[in-house]
Amino acid sequence: MGTRTRAQRDAMTIEIGYALLSAAVLAGLTFAAITVPWLLASPGPDRAVLVAGGAPAVVVFVLRVVHVLRGYRGAPGTQPGQPGRTGPGA
Repeated sequence: MGTRTRAQRDAMTIEIGYALLSAAVLAGLTFAAITVPWLLASPGPDRAVLVAGGAPAVVVFVLRVVHVLRGYRGAPGTQPGQPGRTGPGA
């Protein structure tokens, strides 16, 4: 893999932070969308309601982190060449 420059390490740190933050927001929204209607209809939180909202929220969190980090291609300059070109000098 070789050594990474400071800019590459900083870019990866930012990408990880973005992945975690956006995943947390989406997981929170998923949890709220599932549990709030049930909590408004019943007097108190039930364990089943919390599990029914928490399980999909965890799945959404993990999927979002994986999606963002798999899409990360590294620092500029590490992208593949332009379509139609066969090599660096073409």
